[in-house]
Amino acid sequence: MHVLVMTVVHHPEDARILHRQIRALVDAGHEVTYAAPYTARGVVPRSWVNGVDLPRAAERRRVAAVRAARRLFKSMRGKVDLALIHDPELLFAVAGVRGRPPVVWDVHEDTPATLSLKPWLPSFLRPPMRFLARMMEGTAERHLHLLLAEAAYAGRFKQAHLVVPNETWVPASVSPPGDDRVVYLGWLSEARGVQEAVEVARLLQPHRVAVELIGYADPQSRPLLNDAVESGLLEWRDFMPNDEALKRLDGALAGLSLLHDEPNYRHSMPTKIVEYMAHGIPVITTPSPRAVELVERYQCGVVVPWEDAPAVARAVLRLRDNAFERRGTGGRGYAAARANHHWPNSARRFVTQLEAWAGVKS
Repeated sequence: MHVLVMTVVHHPEDARILHRQIRALVDAGHEVTYAAPYTARGVVPRSWVNGVDLPRAAERRRVAAVRAARRLFKSMRGKVDLALIHDPELLFAVAGVRGRPPVVWDVHEDTPATLSLKPWLPSFLRPPMRFLARMMEGTAERHLHLLLAEAAYAGRFKQAHLVVPNETWVPASVSPPGDDRVVYLGWLSEARGVQEAVEVARLLQPHRVAVELIGYADPQSRPLLNDAVESGLLEWRDFMPNDEALKRLDGALAGLSLLHDEPNYRHSMPTKIVEYMAHGIPVITTPSPRAVELVERYQCGVVVPWEDAPAVARAVLRLRDNAFERRGTGGRGYAAARANHHWPNSARRFVTQLEAWAGVKS
């Protein structure tokens, strides 16, 4: 099976797209052409995919990227068995193309709810854009195949769709958590707690506990982070490929998830929490429902109030000063991740479903 995978929004090294889904397809013996904004993101394709460069869709600059994706899709429609798209914008790239192969839209998030998190979108446009997003989802459901990243997204659709959760690769063994470094892995923005992370670093500095942030920061957050780095307050590693970034979790004291109370986060499981669990480090999280569910079910971390940096710092210091609690919390999280959130557990179902839609025998 030859699969065309396209994104113009996500980083080409996106963990869900490249390191889980595409890797699963390649490991199953299938050929993948992966079209993504390589040049715009300053990366090159992995050797195990056929890389095609696309423009990046960012803020209000999206039309050129969608047009380029549509041209590519038309040129390859007779050469691939199936197309897998990862952005709502790409629904326009595949719409109405004659003789197209089966198209699968991987629904990563609650599209209408994300509009409240886009500072470039004027507030008066958000209601009509939410209405348009709901219309697009309904049209996509009628004409395309859908995958869902969260079971909670099912309520937005009329039919049942396969859920491919945001799980992770769980190592066969991990080191115990340390006592002098906390980490944050993921996108950095105000709504994801970047201001609280900087304040936590300020509060922990006298206690000789370092804060390390790993991930791409939106334009609004970069000045704050640059100032914090220049002042020696914390270490910020910009976007790193997922397989490299995950290695930075090993031996940390705890992993932070500082999401704000936003509609798009209320029904989503923060992938970073599963990644922290997978590497045997305690989780410190704000009380988004899915995060609380994980932490309480597996007793793998601490829940702190929304936007409360002092509470985060206190939780860090408590774990630092109690090695028994720290190691027990990390160990329980690791065992739960290995048993219940290991990506290979879902990878076969994902590949088998795409094979069925493409009409290819496994």
